[in-house]
Amino acid sequence: MIKSSKTSRILIFIIATLLFGAFLYNFNISHPVTYNRQDGKSYVKYEKAEVLDVKNNSLKQFNESKNIYFGTQEVKLKILSGEHKGEVKNVTNYLSDTHNVYLKPNMKIVVDIATAGNSGYSVTVYNYYRATVQYIFIFIFFALICIIGGKKGFKSVLGLIFTLCCIIFLFIPMLYRGYSPILASIFVIIITTCISLFLLNGKSSKTLSAILATISGVIIAGIIEFIFGHFAHLTGLNLTQVESLNMISNVSGMKVYGLLAAGILIASLGAVMDISISIASSIQEIYMSNPQMSKKNLFESGMNVGRDMMGTMSNTLILAFAGASLSMLIIIYSYNLSYNQLINMDMVSLEIIQGLTGSMAVIFTVPIASFISAQITTRLYNK
Repeated sequence: MIKSSKTSRILIFIIATLLFGAFLYNFNISHPVTYNRQDGKSYVKYEKAEVLDVKNNSLKQFNESKNIYFGTQEVKLKILSGEHKGEVKNVTNYLSDTHNVYLKPNMKIVVDIATAGNSGYSVTVYNYYRATVQYIFIFIFFALICIIGGKKGFKSVLGLIFTLCCIIFLFIPMLYRGYSPILASIFVIIITTCISLFLLNGKSSKTLSAILATISGVIIAGIIEFIFGHFAHLTGLNLTQVESLNMISNVSGMKVYGLLAAGILIASLGAVMDISISIASSIQEIYMSNPQMSKKNLFESGMNVGRDMMGTMSNTLILAFAGASLSMLIIIYSYNLSYNQLINMDMVSLEIIQGLTGSMAVIFTVPIASFISAQITTRLYNK
């Protein structure tokens, strides 16, 4: 009977996965990308190639310890993919401070093949071929999660894959096609939170508590961003790539205005989900070991757990944003800007509101998760 029930759950999971995959495929294929499409005559493709021979007659070493060179290389390449597969081309590779791909024989690279109608095509060096290294790195990451985490680790991998699929094949296409960024982010947050937490913990009081607390915390993040963004005059129009986004929106109908808020909601999801499940799990364990505890005592226990996590989680968010903006911080520092200019810059204001919004969402999630977990745990286990 147990085996039959387990088999049924697996079948339901497989069917649901296939149906969701079919939905994502249809959702993406029915509305293809229309911005920057090729005209069929002149086009650019990026293909894999192998370096057969290299001449370094015009290279000058820039930094001996880091093996960096400036100048040019005369390279013989063999194209390994695409319509010109098997063809050999002689190419000049330019190495500068903005494009520095130092080639060696037998190295796999990516080349830029530009075709201009009937006048032939040209080949230039684009970048190193990094796909193999990335695949190995991803495999090691997933393997470590499964080995150390066991069954829960495997479920974590499934939840992570599901979340990534939702972001890439659902959330981004929704934004591109003109859906409201706020509503799209809330929708994706709800389904990823429910599926991820359900995969990890199954049907339980802590799963329900964590789902409700996570959604509440992220919505609070959206409210905070709306309030402070309004008074600080920060919208999607302050983003660094706003010019490119505006050009895309003219073709696709994308709403650039709400992209900042949507990005903050998605960015705060991980931290809010983490603290929600930690508090919910702790309260459930405490109550199972002592069912006589009152809701008030459970709430206080959850608050104690949350307080311990609150500081480190806020630190994590601030440091993550600082690390992602390190190059910008160095440039700002080197320009020795005045305080009034610095504190009122768009990029600085964006980093402040992003970091603090996520941190404040974590802070507010602590009492919310503690209250919801205390209420749900006592009610479900007393039935």
